[in-house]
Amino acid sequence: MSLEAYTSDGMFDPRRIAASLLTNADDLARTAGLGKDSIQRAVRVRQPRIQKRLRELVEVLNKVEPRFGTSLVAYAWFRSEPLPGFSGQTAMQLVQAGRAHDVLDYIDAVDAGVHA
Repeated sequence: MSLEAYTSDGMFDPRRIAASLLTNADDLARTAGLGKDSIQRAVRVRQPRIQKRLRELVEVLNKVEPRFGTSLVAYAWFRSEPLPGFSGQTAMQLVQAGRAHDVLDYIDAVDAGVHA
């Protein structure tokens, strides 16, 4: 999905992201490893830490969406599929731990044929 679908006023908008994934903002906050208060107030949503976590979530989903065909299936993969080589952790757990770069590197390696 295009990044414009996830943004509003130049910022990642958790409500738009949640709507596109057919979920609610509270569930999206938990998935991104954020407290629900962090996405309920506009002033908090604009904080760099919140925007960074939302951006990382969107980057991972956009990177795997072509593989799965839809953003909904990509979101399900993100939340539930254990990644080989990461002690059974999912992409969601890694992003929550601040390791989004590891997830993106893993996806790139799979795309390059390094992991199968």
